Amino acid sequence: MSTDKLLKHYLFHNTLETYDPYDIWKTNLGVKIKKLYYRNKYLGLLPAGVLTLYDLYINNNSRYFYYKQEYPITRAQAAIALLKRYKQTKEPKYLEYGEKHINWLIENSSYGFSGYCWGMNYDWVYSADETYEKNTPFSTHTPYPLEALILYYKITKKSEIREIIKSVFLFLEQDIQVMRESDEMLILSYSTQKDRIVTNANSYSMYMYALLLDFLPQKRDYIISKINRLYNFIVSVQRDDGSWLYSPYDEDTFIDCFHSAIVLKNLIKTDKIVTLKGSEKVIESGYNYIIDNFIDHKYHLFRRFSISNKLTLTKFDLYDNAEMLNLALLYKDSYTSEKLDSAIKKYFFNNRGEIASMIDLFGLQKNFNHLRWAVVPYLNTIATKKEQ
Repeated sequence: MSTDKLLKHYLFHNTLETYDPYDIWKTNLGVKIKKLYYRNKYLGLLPAGVLTLYDLYINNNSRYFYYKQEYPITRAQAAIALLKRYKQTKEPKYLEYGEKHINWLIENSSYGFSGYCWGMNYDWVYSADETYEKNTPFSTHTPYPLEALILYYKITKKSEIREIIKSVFLFLEQDIQVMRESDEMLILSYSTQKDRIVTNANSYSMYMYALLLDFLPQKRDYIISKINRLYNFIVSVQRDDGSWLYSPYDEDTFIDCFHSAIVLKNLIKTDKIVTLKGSEKVIESGYNYIIDNFIDHKYHLFRRFSISNKLTLTKFDLYDNAEMLNLALLYKDSYTSEKLDSAIKKYFFNNRGEIASMIDLFGLQKNFNHLRWAVVPYLNTIATKKEQ
């Protein structure tokens, strides 16, 4: 199926409600077992394993007890894909449906904060004692609606969209919390709480500040200072081998493919707006780490973990490979991007043109047509290949 047919098939809809790999953990039972697992891995491992097996091998197609729902990050990436495709083709339907997704984002932003912002849209159990409620916005999710709104504004020049974009600056300044700060370094929170230090979250905040530069010229020096200090933090926690731990100051953490790719993606995209000192070496080292440690040369797909803190039945995940395809295109690594694009089509598509989000340890395709995780990130990448 061609890129245009895929985009129209999946994204030309008034609703983008979807099932999701996380569905089992949003049920009442899933929430209780996840909290038990975080309190005591030995007690929680068996029930968590049973739920995982039930989800993957009994209920994967039927989806009993689950429900489809909307996700802001899905609407945002759909809008980005369609609006970029509109710029390439000038086909009105791309703008029409891109606008539908933009309007949904405006109407469904998180409420009660200083500016427009977005989160997961479901209660997320992060630890035994910490649950983010569904309205909580995140530094990791807000960049996608922001990028979509900027694309839409550049096409339509609607003044009300410009004001919404500018309000995201207030969210960054007044709602995202400062975790640590000095003249040389800035570390921001993941959410609107003083919660935790996460590498990719700070790379997203850095990128958001860069995106806002054109809309707040009077604050240019101030914003560039923030960008550089966030960048200094990211550089400071890059390990000698080029990798980044997900939570660099935590003992129980991991290194996975898609978060590593996201850090590099945000560095590359920010550097195109504001020159980041020494970024070429930082990016090259990080990129080489992913190539050397994640790729499975038999399949030419990228694995989930290089350092893991939990068991998994996943052999390959579309999210890792969609983000890696995006990164390879940004990095202008045509060899990797072409091989990976072919491998995704070969291993994640079935003979009916449906897209799986997971290949398990037995080589079975699972989680078909799950838009958030990760059909839409993949579509967003292939829709914008010509612009990378």
